[in-house]
Amino acid sequence: MASAIPTAMERPHFIGIGGAGMSGIAKILAQRGAEVAGSDAKESATAEALRALGATVHIGHAAEHLADDATCVVVSSAIRADNPELARAAELSVPVVHRSDALASLMGGLRAIAVAGTHGKTTTTSMLAVALTELGLDPSYAIGGDLEGPGTNARHGEGDIFVAEADESDRSFQKYDPEVAIVLNVELDHHANYASMDEIYDSFETFVGKVRPGGTLVIAADQPGAVELTQRVRDLSSLKVVTYGESETADVRVHKVTPRGLTSEVTVLLNGKFLTFTVSVPGRHYAHNAVAALAAGVALGIPAHNLASALGKYTGVKRRLQLKGEAKGVQVIDSYAHHPTEMTADLEAMRGAAADSRLLVVFQPHLFSRTQELGKEMGEALALADLSVVLDIYPAREDPVPGVTSALIIDAAKAAGATVTAVHDKSTVPDVVAGMAAPGDLVLTMGAGDVTDLGPAILARLSN
Repeated sequence: MASAIPTAMERPHFIGIGGAGMSGIAKILAQRGAEVAGSDAKESATAEALRALGATVHIGHAAEHLADDATCVVVSSAIRADNPELARAAELSVPVVHRSDALASLMGGLRAIAVAGTHGKTTTTSMLAVALTELGLDPSYAIGGDLEGPGTNARHGEGDIFVAEADESDRSFQKYDPEVAIVLNVELDHHANYASMDEIYDSFETFVGKVRPGGTLVIAADQPGAVELTQRVRDLSSLKVVTYGESETADVRVHKVTPRGLTSEVTVLLNGKFLTFTVSVPGRHYAHNAVAALAAGVALGIPAHNLASALGKYTGVKRRLQLKGEAKGVQVIDSYAHHPTEMTADLEAMRGAAADSRLLVVFQPHLFSRTQELGKEMGEALALADLSVVLDIYPAREDPVPGVTSALIIDAAKAAGATVTAVHDKSTVPDVVAGMAAPGDLVLTMGAGDVTDLGPAILARLSN
């Protein structure tokens, strides 16, 4: 079993403690008994949740926020070099630890499942966390989003399993040495850090190569990038490879996915036997995520029928096709999708759920670099909707790129036959949507930025 608190993590200070990945690690350390402190740019429900666990959370970044007796400073790749707390850490000679190293230290001595892939990590990690908890295995977990059920993104459990979302965006997933690795898909993204697919494959190969001797790789049998990666790592003698998907050659074969409104019924062929279970979110890609979770749990020795039943208890993650509410016969759903593949998957899922109703999308592009590289494909994905509203690019950590605007997406969408409205003032979106929507319609707010804030505002405007 793991020690309660890793060495040098007894009094950690997190810069950007409110972030999805950072807050999860901070919560686990606080639950293990560490004296956690940190800072974030603004107040949030996450900050309050951390304080409830005993953490000290400062709002704003200032040198004096770093305590003189801090044992380390934890940062993510998003923290800029000129951060005043980082400068203070250098003056005090306080060790600086990357988020991925901190997470790796929390997994020490535990049976780790690391979930990787360009899309679907948060959902698959969450499915495993819920199912293992339902089975009484009391896992620890660190997820990039909040579960609908437990309402948190991380937890320290007393069991011997640790489930973690493994982020490829900055190569940090290469720090982990799991017993089971899941690779859902391999595609080109994170253009600021990867220049080509070859670099992506090299990075994933390194991740897979860190699986503990005798461990298992669970990997998609249908997605081209995953198939290529499988061929590249087949010769690793200490690695057991388990493929899943609809391919007839898959070790865990997806036999059938039956839509049931906002849920799905999934039948798989595993070890020569058919197994059917329910997934409480719509869409074929979420069904595949559940099958990946099933295969990973079986690799740890958990009976398949028990795990399948427990997976049915998963009710979703915030921002992953999350129903925000209904007003005047219009349902408003929120999606985190920001890459064309994710957008297409969620739009197809919603198209299936909508049946004969109309699908309206409010899309906010995320990052200038991603829009520059994939704007055309984003626009083509929007053609799956009946009507689309496209906002300005959410910059996150990036500075503007000359000539890169939402117009790249809008032009591509129109060329693909989509009906698109450009909106530059986000505050006007509720009025715009209210003018478009009719009873029976589905409205999907989509993107990784603050477009999620629009759901309640749209519902309120529809009600009025």
